[in-house]
Amino acid sequence: MKFETAGVLVVSAHGEPVFSSGVARDPAVSECVIRTRQSRANMSRGLFSVPVGDKGYAVVAVGSEDASALILFERSANDVLFDFAATVDCADDILRHLLTNPYEALTVVDREGLLRFISPIHERFFGLNRGDAIGRAVTDVIENTRLHEVVRSGKAEIGQIQRMRGTTRIVSRSPVLDLQGNVVAAIGQVMFKGPDQLQRLSAEVVRLKSELSHYQQALSTQVSQRHGLDRIIGQSKAIRRLKEQIARIAPLDVPVLLVGESGTGKELVAHAIHLLSKRREQSMVTVNAAAIPSTLVESELFGYEPGSFTGAERKGRRGKFEQAHQGTLFFDEVGDMPLEIQVKLLRVLQDGSFERVGGDKARVSDFRLVSASNRDFEAMIDSGEFRLDLFYRISAVSLHLPPLRERLEDIELLANQALYDFGIKHTTRQKTMAPDVVPFLQSQRWPGNVRQLIHAVETAAIFADSDVITIEDFETVIRSSDAMPPHTGPFAASPIEVGPIGVQSPPAGVRDALSQVEEQMIREALKSFDGNKKRVAQELGISRSYLYKKLAHMGL
Repeated sequence: MKFETAGVLVVSAHGEPVFSSGVARDPAVSECVIRTRQSRANMSRGLFSVPVGDKGYAVVAVGSEDASALILFERSANDVLFDFAATVDCADDILRHLLTNPYEALTVVDREGLLRFISPIHERFFGLNRGDAIGRAVTDVIENTRLHEVVRSGKAEIGQIQRMRGTTRIVSRSPVLDLQGNVVAAIGQVMFKGPDQLQRLSAEVVRLKSELSHYQQALSTQVSQRHGLDRIIGQSKAIRRLKEQIARIAPLDVPVLLVGESGTGKELVAHAIHLLSKRREQSMVTVNAAAIPSTLVESELFGYEPGSFTGAERKGRRGKFEQAHQGTLFFDEVGDMPLEIQVKLLRVLQDGSFERVGGDKARVSDFRLVSASNRDFEAMIDSGEFRLDLFYRISAVSLHLPPLRERLEDIELLANQALYDFGIKHTTRQKTMAPDVVPFLQSQRWPGNVRQLIHAVETAAIFADSDVITIEDFETVIRSSDAMPPHTGPFAASPIEVGPIGVQSPPAGVRDALSQVEEQMIREALKSFDGNKKRVAQELGISRSYLYKKLAHMGL
């Protein structure tokens, strides 16, 4: 920072110019200076700025009751001090505060270690009269000082204990550099009046850390509740067995492969394994191999060095392996990984080492691998689409997630949980299901498994006219789900039901005859099974939704 003297203007007690030099000879400049100083905001200011045309001047006012000398300084380029004086109306008051405030007051020594300024409060502390210390060696005035050493070394000393006149203080000592980077002075400040203040601050930091730890633990508990075993809804034998398996393998640091149809909840199981493992305090990083473009798989997994390719981030980027260090890496849709990446993944799983794209430095990551897929690995291995050695690496333990058709008794719990979550998420009134809805849902095909069931429940809740969801509210959803590939089993759709999807419809006369035969068969079955609709649907080989539609058409 540098100010250059541009001119001097001397004014009388009445504000009349009596002498001018330099740029102050210009009437426009002198009038602007006098007018600015006489404004209410600047009458008592010793430092203020004056803009004149495209130039600006900092003005220092020095004087007595009879006259004042206004010294004009021209601003140098990028001068922070001038900007401060130009934009802050009370700049001189702030500077005075910094020089005299007991918590911020400065002691200044020059490059020779001689005192050039010591704040009034420090002068009183050392028993000095005003200005007595100026020009003296700092070591002669302040005991145990190191300001002279800071000037010599150019290294700051922050938070140091200093004993002065029988009192302990916590101080900071900082070098001052000019625009060329040369040490020209050093300043000292008192940070704390004693170790007791520092101790109280330390105690407050400990308290805040403890409070933060409490909230983190509470948050961790909420996350655990969200994605732990309790989020794997169900009381069926298949789900109870799955939970027992998760509880056994989670503490063991072995790779786990989750296999099952789409929508069975593989990500929930992965979260449960992570949260029950020794790595639960670290992150679980998710990779969806099917969603990453083949051209970006390598950089996403291994990361890349700066400038390794066009569009790369300037500082490079950590890959998923690095991000999962000491945590869990969840590899979803691992069966869709390209063969060339399978080879590199195998090498990482062997010893944890890898290299970033564009780099030659070996890196190591310690992570627990949990993989998931709905693919048939045996067929993929036979066809050469998946490496056998990699399969053995990722499947030290394999867990099979049962499809929804193998746990129909869980549908009521799943549907109720979906309704509860829907109400909480959208802050709406909780809706319930009519008594006949659960048997109806249990009779449906669910090729999309739990994910499809939740979607159907949420859609029905949106379009339901009342707080009680009925079978009719599911009709549109169920019809759209019928277009999905059916599964084989006791609830497979009848040829009549799937006819509109792909089978050519018979002529009208034939349809009427078929309808009459159907109605007769339904009446006889109802009579045989005492009105048990579930048994009727099973006996006739039709879905219960279709049976309900026919009964409504028949007026039963």
